Amino acid sequence: METKLTRIAEAARMRPNEKFTSLAHLINEETIKECHREMSRNKASGVDEVTKEEYELNLESNVKDLINRMKRQAYKPQPVRRVHIPKPGSDKKRPLGIPAYEDKLVQSALAKILNAIYEQDFLECSFGFRPGRGCHDAMKILDKILDKREIRYVVDADIRSFFDHVDHEWLMKFLQHRIADPNILRLVARFLRSGIIEAGAEYDTPEGTPQGGCCSPILGNLYLHYVLDLWFEKRVRKDCRGRAYMVRYADDTVFCFQHKEDAKEFYSQMIERLGQFNLEVAEEKTKIISLNKEKDEDNGKDGGGSKQTNSFDFLGFTHYMGEDKNGAKRIKRKTSKKKYRASLLRCKEWIQRNRHMPTKDFMKKMNIKLQGYCRYYGITDNHNAVSNFIDEVKKLIFKWLNRRSQRRSFSWDKYNLFLKKYPLPRAKNYVRIFELGMGSSYVL
Repeated sequence: METKLTRIAEAARMRPNEKFTSLAHLINEETIKECHREMSRNKASGVDEVTKEEYELNLESNVKDLINRMKRQAYKPQPVRRVHIPKPGSDKKRPLGIPAYEDKLVQSALAKILNAIYEQDFLECSFGFRPGRGCHDAMKILDKILDKREIRYVVDADIRSFFDHVDHEWLMKFLQHRIADPNILRLVARFLRSGIIEAGAEYDTPEGTPQGGCCSPILGNLYLHYVLDLWFEKRVRKDCRGRAYMVRYADDTVFCFQHKEDAKEFYSQMIERLGQFNLEVAEEKTKIISLNKEKDEDNGKDGGGSKQTNSFDFLGFTHYMGEDKNGAKRIKRKTSKKKYRASLLRCKEWIQRNRHMPTKDFMKKMNIKLQGYCRYYGITDNHNAVSNFIDEVKKLIFKWLNRRSQRRSFSWDKYNLFLKKYPLPRAKNYVRIFELGMGSSYVL
């Protein structure tokens, strides 16, 4: 399949106006088996309650039956099992859709096909859920944009419940720009309309694409490619008096402008634009930020004389105007308070649940978790925040290991000896956000 996908990707790149009429044959027995091998064993089961291990017991016959049903147009995706996972540090919960195992395999194969085509169309400003592009890449490009002296204003935009409000009719129209295979279009439509099951009750899905499905990231990117990316690139940037850029990671987007008038005009246009496609701006989370690159500029005030913020949160970091060692102003970043508290709460809950594990295993898993945290948040300018986080985790471990029995296990002296035997990671910079020689045609 990889060879065929490479050919499709090359054709999509060379002929940007071509529509693909024959794609469904790529979802065959070999492709489904490959997707099965790639599927994680730790994934939660859907309404069918089938796990990877159970499906594997009769893999040949299961896959053959699935492909036969697809060829007869008899395959119908099962409703998605919806669960609500808590947001640490908040009373709110995030809805998560878990497809049946068989549907996960078909979605995975479908996502490979869609990615091969649309990766050639997606713009440089888009980073979320794309091969070879991650959060740190988005922040590097954003830093390069904000470092430009002429960029002085940022619109920090938040789309309210994006994945719950994707308009099916518009999404199918967008797909038809590049795909003319009725079998693929029918398959996507069936996934979108498969419904959800929550607390034992089944509901229709007239809109949205559930977070959790293998297809949701590419379908979400596709939707915003046409709704936001192309509109901003072809219309907004050309109409602005000064420079304008955007950086998008999934539905989290930052827009950068040279002039305040351009930022204000864009803000009002964006509300109208999103409304045309069944989307809504979360106005309480969307704001215009003045970067205040000069000490006498705006003085941190808006037109009415009230204090306005000059920082914004993006991808778990608070981006703010600071000074380097020479006193020159530049954008710096630190872990956002919200993410800091949420991560610390997750650590606390994990320690409470697992403090009775054998000490060696407990500290090994704790180290893995902290290493993951450090590798993400260990970036330029954020050393102190990561170091403080590790210190707080040390205190939590001391507190909860001392509660494993009625007698205290540690004094601080003994605990320090314990940490010499089982050391925790040290804070360090894993990612350099501004790199000499790093460039992109998008920010030239």
